[in-house]
Amino acid sequence: MPIPSAQPAHAPKAAHDTSSTQPVTVGFDLDMTLIDSRPGIRAVYELLVRETGTHIDCDLAVSRLGPPLEAELAHWFPAEEVTARADRYRALYPDHAIAPTLPMPGAREALAALAADGGRAMVVTAKNEPHARLHLDHLGLRPDLVVGSLWAEAKAVALREYGAAVYVGDHLGDMRGARTAGALAVGVTTGPCDADELRAAGADVVLPDLRAFAQWWADYRS
Repeated sequence: MPIPSAQPAHAPKAAHDTSSTQPVTVGFDLDMTLIDSRPGIRAVYELLVRETGTHIDCDLAVSRLGPPLEAELAHWFPAEEVTARADRYRALYPDHAIAPTLPMPGAREALAALAADGGRAMVVTAKNEPHARLHLDHLGLRPDLVVGSLWAEAKAVALREYGAAVYVGDHLGDMRGARTAGALAVGVTTGPCDADELRAAGADVVLPDLRAFAQWWADYRS
């Protein structure tokens, strides 16, 4: 079935040769790409509000996931409190944010399509690695590699290290990371950024969500 995207199904190939016999590595962002962590993250912010008495617009905060936690907390707390509040948020996270989180539509199928083709999946996320692994284990999502605490252009460090040919994400920072690494930048419009914003940030391909990934991947690899 055709991919519902304004981009052609056969996007320009990345600098990596995906036709070789070596396994192709594809990187994925986590929040709002592979998982919908908004319910759990909202729950943790609500706990911070109750504990500190500080107003946080939790709906606004979870509508712009992507950047590191400290960047969001800086909107609500004085600079000198941000590190302590981030530490408390992370302490609360395992007990309150993991169970409510759901896989994004098509996430399982995308990873399965890649595995069936002999590919290797890696997650590169701004979330710290232990929490990222808790989410993935809880949902039964099994990438081959997980790298945490990298945001925007810094994601290129891991993408280059593991030879990722493609990086898939929902945020402008993900597109910048892919471009910096020389990987094909695939945007999904399931997060805070629309298709035009993703293209402007360097997306080579824009998909509506990961349900379109398997067909796009088959076309890309043909």
